[in-house]
Amino acid sequence: MPAPTPASAAGPDPLATAAPPALESPGRERRAVDRLLDANLDRAREGLRVIEDWCRFGLDRVDLVARTKDLRQRLGRCHRAAYKLARHTATDGGAGLTHPAQAERTAAAAVVAANCGRVQEALRVLEEFGRDPDPALAAEAAAIRYALYDLEVELLRAAAGPGWRRALLQRCRLYLVTSPGPGLEATVAAALEGGVRLVQYRAKEGGRGSDGQPLTDQQRLLEARALRQLCAHHGALFLVNDRIDLALAVDADGVHLGQGDLPPAIARQLLGPERLIGRSTHAVGQLRQAVADGCDYVGVGPVNATPTKPGREPVGLDYVRQAAAESPIPFFAIGGIEAANLAAVLAAGASRVAVVRAITGAADPRAAAAELVALLGCGAADPDTGAEASR
Repeated sequence: MPAPTPASAAGPDPLATAAPPALESPGRERRAVDRLLDANLDRAREGLRVIEDWCRFGLDRVDLVARTKDLRQRLGRCHRAAYKLARHTATDGGAGLTHPAQAERTAAAAVVAANCGRVQEALRVLEEFGRDPDPALAAEAAAIRYALYDLEVELLRAAAGPGWRRALLQRCRLYLVTSPGPGLEATVAAALEGGVRLVQYRAKEGGRGSDGQPLTDQQRLLEARALRQLCAHHGALFLVNDRIDLALAVDADGVHLGQGDLPPAIARQLLGPERLIGRSTHAVGQLRQAVADGCDYVGVGPVNATPTKPGREPVGLDYVRQAAAESPIPFFAIGGIEAANLAAVLAAGASRVAVVRAITGAADPRAAAAELVALLGCGAADPDTGAEASR
């Protein structure tokens, strides 16, 4: 009986070396891509027109009309004749398909929200499939998609009317205070995905960036702008610690002031009536003064000793109980709070907490945020609208 032939001598394994079969010829694939680009250009432009007309007739906002029209016309300039000529609706199996959810969009806000999502999805398809045949289209689709994220937030704000920030603040239970360091943007993005809807950018003088060097104001501006855009995309509030100038520069939703910072009255003059002002307090007298000064919320702490406030004695749970008994505005217990000790803080009367290391120092910031959200009994935030679901 002959000896078995070694695999190497028998030749290569045809299953291991065979190239995957071509799904389509290059010419046929190109026609398919052209049809796909045409369909998504149509979809995005039509959706933008729906949004534009609501800005015009429903909101009477000329500024939003102009912004939407600009996006629509920029896409129109990318809509090549070759894409339109590739159109063939008779052989399009998806033409005319509907979904029961479409019949549920009876309110104007639902129609606008659905079309924002529709445009964003179409732009992502244009970005992915346009990279090779039409890099200019892909780049423009990406730029417009990010611009639409901000525009969508403006639409939600316009629909909500004055006071929307305070209404959202009332629903917030978990407050993330950031600290400088590597991976800041990724950490905040993960926390937002985990359910955080209130973020404070805190970068004090003497702080260091991801490169270990002292932070400059230019770096602070870039970081704050990036975090503000992330929060806008998730429908979250974004505040800046101490720096009113920086808050105004990035269109933040407000500021958080320490006891040694500018008085709230001065901050209100600079920020106007609609933006939020928070105040750190360490005793009930400071809380009463913050209320008298017109602050929108206060921080109560530090409950426990924390390296973010070196040298400051913790106030313990007694002050939390005092705040729960008499604060007429939202208060956030802060200072060394994490999932392991949260129950005691809640038992003292707090319903909102602010954290730093519990999320920024976690191996999985998204999971850490989601756990705290669940323990606080927060409703899940709708990732598409930023609206909070029922508790």
